[in-house]
Parts: sequence; structure tokens; C-alpha cells
Amino acid sequence: MRPDQKADKLSASAKLILDQVHVNREVRIIREKIWRMTQSKRTTTEPRRRPKQERSRERIDAILATTMRLIGEKGIDAVTMKEVGALAGGPIATVYHYFPNKSAILAMLYERFSEESRARFGAIIAEIRGLDGVTAAADSMLDDYYARVAADPAIQDLQNAIQADKALQHLDIAETRHQAKMFCDHVGPMLRAEQREAFARVVFLIFQLAGGVVRLALTQDKDEGWRTIEDYRSIIHTQLRLFL
Repeated sequence: MRPDQKADKLSASAKLILDQVHVNREVRIIREKIWRMTQSKRTTTEPRRRPKQERSRERIDAILATTMRLIGEKGIDAVTMKEVGALAGGPIATVYHYFPNKSAILAMLYERFSEESRARFGAIIAEIRGLDGVTAAADSMLDDYYARVAADPAIQDLQNAIQADKALQHLDIAETRHQAKMFCDHVGPMLRAEQREAFARVVFLIFQLAGGVVRLALTQDKDEGWRTIEDYRSIIHTQLRLFL
């Protein structure tokens, strides 16, 4: 190979290396921009700090338990951060150390309620052995959800607050999608392939509307509330039968 050809080859190699360095630098810049954009979109409903030590977890548990008790006693609107701090056994600065505002506390309370719901629903879903058990499982999930919300005024108020707060509504929709997916992931393989997409849409609607139906039933007297739940149960059965 002539010297000039070697030089050209080295020059080309050097250019490739420089180009790759350039690309890597641009990728890093893009990643940094994406990270900054993600950070800037963090909502005020997120806790300031996630507990890592046992003492911090105990402190957050105390704040959440106190808030939930106060909600049950006087309603969400009457609960203040100052009162939560005082009754949770510490200054208000400690509350703000973990939560920027009351909405952030409500978001974590809802997160914990949702975690328990997933565990309970997951146990019911796991018992579905075939298509003949799908409707019974849906009944059990509706009954379980209604019983939990009806038994605790604080949960009722928390659910109403989540719906009323635009910054928190996305939590409810995201949780509905998660729970509906749990149901569909288990039942879907039992259906024909062409049914699964439509089934997933119907299940999402059933899960999402259930919250509103339960809240409505709890505002009615006992007999009317029972009829509301049973009417919704009938709607669920009708929709599920389209696939079973």
C-alpha cells in the first residue's frame, strides 16, 4: 500500500472516531435534556423524600395514619398540615420535610390503598380457573371494593378528594389501567385472540366506572344504594357474557 493510501486510510479512521465521539456527545446532551425535562415535570403531589431508614419510615407512617384518622373525623377540607404535624408527634417542619403539601400526603395514602387493592384483587383473580369463573370473580371484586369503602368514611373522603383534585385524578386512572391489566392478563389467554382487544376495553370501563357507582351508592339510603350496586352488577354480567 502506498504511503498516500495509508494516510487516507488513517484519515478515514480518524474521521470515524471523531464522528463517533461527536455522536456520543450529542447522545449525552440529549439524555441530560430528557432527564431535566422529566425532573421539571415532577408534580407537587410527589413526596419530597422516600423513606430509606426505619426511623423515616416510622415517621411517614405516623403522618399518614394521623392524616387518615383526621380525614375520618372531620373530612379532608378541615385537615391542615399544621394539625397533622402536631398530632403525628413532631413539628410541622417535619411534615414538610417529607411532603410539600396536603395533596402529596393524599397521593401516598391513595398509593397505599391501591397497593392493598391490588393484593386483594390479585388473590381473587388467581382463583379464576376457566371462563366459567370470570363473572364470579368480577362479583367478588365489586363486593370487596364496596365493603372496604363503605366501612371507612376516611376512604370515602379520600376517594372523593382524588376525583376532585385535578393533580391527583391521573393516579386513579393509572391505577384502573393497572388493575384492569391484571384481570386481562389472567383471563385474556382463555379467550380467542380476536376477542382480547375488545375485552380489554370493556374491562377497563368496568373497573373505572365501578368507583363512581360505589361512590353514588354510598350517598344513597341503604335500599337504593343496594339497588344501584345490583344494577351495576347486572351491567357487568351482560358485558362479560359477550366474551364468555
